[in-house]
Amino acid sequence: MRSASDPLAPLVDLPGVADAVDRARTAVTAVHNHPANRRGWPANAAEAGLRAARASAALDGAPLTPTTNELVTDPILAGAVRAADELNRLLGVWSSAPLQALARLHMLAAADLVPADRQAEDLGRPRREPGGSERLALLADLVTTSTSTPAPVLAAVVHGELLTLAPFAAANGVVARAAARLTAMAAGLDPRGLAVPEVGHLRQAAEYRAAATAFASGTAEGLRTWVLHCCAQWEAGAREATSIAEARM
Repeated sequence: MRSASDPLAPLVDLPGVADAVDRARTAVTAVHNHPANRRGWPANAAEAGLRAARASAALDGAPLTPTTNELVTDPILAGAVRAADELNRLLGVWSSAPLQALARLHMLAAADLVPADRQAEDLGRPRREPGGSERLALLADLVTTSTSTPAPVLAAVVHGELLTLAPFAAANGVVARAAARLTAMAAGLDPRGLAVPEVGHLRQAAEYRAAATAFASGTAEGLRTWVLHCCAQWEAGAREATSIAEARM
């Protein structure tokens, strides 16, 4: 049962959200139970991370190039790949000190985007915007202590809030999507990082951006639109993960 004081509890009660959450959970659980992921999941998770980085970077304007082990030259994609590679090492940090994890994600994602003479001031450091620090602190509190809301909803809120705040000088989209992925891993929705919701966001890019704008409005309908979009992309990401698993059987 959800606590009456849970700040995100009302989101689960919005029309269609509980069913969307159940579908997302069921789809991702099926991926974890796939025969190819019982022992060979590390290789599949690595491929999922590459595909996630590629799609996330493309959403921020990087060329949509094949995922390979060759040297990555596009700065947005290089940052997204570095962030993806760091997620497993950040799991414990995210659960206890999410602002520290966000700073690390930004340092990795924006290393090639922030001018050399600004890196000491900008890398890993949120911009000083009115109310920005307070909202980041509230978001960190949600991640660490304040909510028992289902993982798909929490991941959507982390994702949407970081897109809305755009707290850093660069790479906010890549950081937001990496943080959502990290939330899903830490909260138990996708503990091994096998699903690729970023591919769904990219394939529905216009809907993704419209839903993010709706979230930023703060209205109940806007929040519902965003959460439903994100849950649907976890289903799409599970289908992508199934294709990865079946290709390795």
